[in-house]
Amino acid sequence: MEKEKNRHSFTGSVGFVLAAAGSAVGLGNIWRFPYLAAKDGGGLFLVIYLFLALTFGFALLTTEISIGRKTKQSPLTAYSKVKKGWGFLGVLACLVPVIIMPYYCVIGGWVVKYFVAFLTGEGVAAAQDGFFSDFIAADVQPIVMMLIFLFVVAFIIFRGVEKGIESSSRIIMPILLLLVIGIAIFSITIHHTDAEGVTRTGLEGLRIYVVPNLEGLTVKGFFTVLLDAMGQLFFSLSVAMGIMIAYGSYVKDDANLVSSINQIEIFDTAVAFLAGVMIIPAVYTFMGTEGMAASGPSLMFVSLPKVFAAMGKAGNVIGALFFAMVLFAAITSAMSVMEAVVASLMDKFHMSRLKATVIETGIALVGGIIVCLGYNKLYFDITLPNGAHAKILDIMDYISNNALMPLVAIGTCILIGWVVKPKFVIDEVEKGGSRMGRKQLYVIMIKFIAPILLLILLLKSLGILTVI
Repeated sequence: MEKEKNRHSFTGSVGFVLAAAGSAVGLGNIWRFPYLAAKDGGGLFLVIYLFLALTFGFALLTTEISIGRKTKQSPLTAYSKVKKGWGFLGVLACLVPVIIMPYYCVIGGWVVKYFVAFLTGEGVAAAQDGFFSDFIAADVQPIVMMLIFLFVVAFIIFRGVEKGIESSSRIIMPILLLLVIGIAIFSITIHHTDAEGVTRTGLEGLRIYVVPNLEGLTVKGFFTVLLDAMGQLFFSLSVAMGIMIAYGSYVKDDANLVSSINQIEIFDTAVAFLAGVMIIPAVYTFMGTEGMAASGPSLMFVSLPKVFAAMGKAGNVIGALFFAMVLFAAITSAMSVMEAVVASLMDKFHMSRLKATVIETGIALVGGIIVCLGYNKLYFDITLPNGAHAKILDIMDYISNNALMPLVAIGTCILIGWVVKPKFVIDEVEKGGSRMGRKQLYVIMIKFIAPILLLILLLKSLGILTVI
């Protein structure tokens, strides 16, 4: 297979692991993982998630990174290199980041707004009822914040693989990890007495998070937790978005893929777990078990600011550090989303990185403005097939995450498991003498278990399967 001689690459395994982990440590980990853990029996969700990460997630992550390195192509062109006639899968894989980027930048703009608010001592105002809804419904400010976030990400991507993605990840990821660990430790040391005189502590919240709650668990309930954990893995490992194929294409042939994949799994799982340690004990301490029912934007931009405000003077500092951490996480994830599209444009149409970055920035800009207007001028509310109420942002999220990503993952499993055979990936992983320790597990997962689980997840997401 002919490979591009002038293709840029990560300088080493550390740069690749940090960039890949940075891609995975995003808003989905921070606002979705803690909510699902709280909803699905705490430790029970954690155990199932860890098991899936080491089996299901491992298979998808290994497959996409291997496809990228083997073909030296980004998602749009990689699949047709694997097998002629399968280019349609590359189109679907590339569509996912194209759809995600505009609304991710909008949410990134929201994070910028809250970071600035807490940094300037306005944390109490940010915790007031109506602050978030008034902000996102405004005509101009959300667009300005979205622009700031988008142009920071675009500048990093314009600088390229080594000077942009890798150098940024080497700076941002250690800081992000330190902030996550620091906030998590603080979260389990706090205590609060409410108006009724009830005292709750962070350690009690941590116990709720990590101890499995099997009370009233049914078979249907178990499958719900299983599918929640599997859906979360898409966010946690950045699979089925074309991202890992693009990043894999920048990995040198002499790099040890086995070691790199293991490190990415450990890093992602650890940060996802720590996201829960940061958030669940703090929310429980100041808002009780009722406050733990929030997820998504309402958790990040409504519940948590109230928690920081309840901390008194320290709240502004902790809030600023928290939203700095969230901003770093959002930037590293948005970098990978944009790179998947930019790399695809470069590989397919042989254009320069500057031109590809300008085109994708333009698409994200127009799409981001439309998403912002979805909360005022273009406001509407519809019900999705899965029963959720949706505006423009939610529709884009549903199409990318609930429909296209499972489809891409199923197609990838069929292609590798049954068409070109698992040996295609195994040989790439073991190139250079590395030994793939979970080889038999990989074959079983990619051929049988993963496609079945993904099909169930897709049918449930589309509202076709309602018994689980």
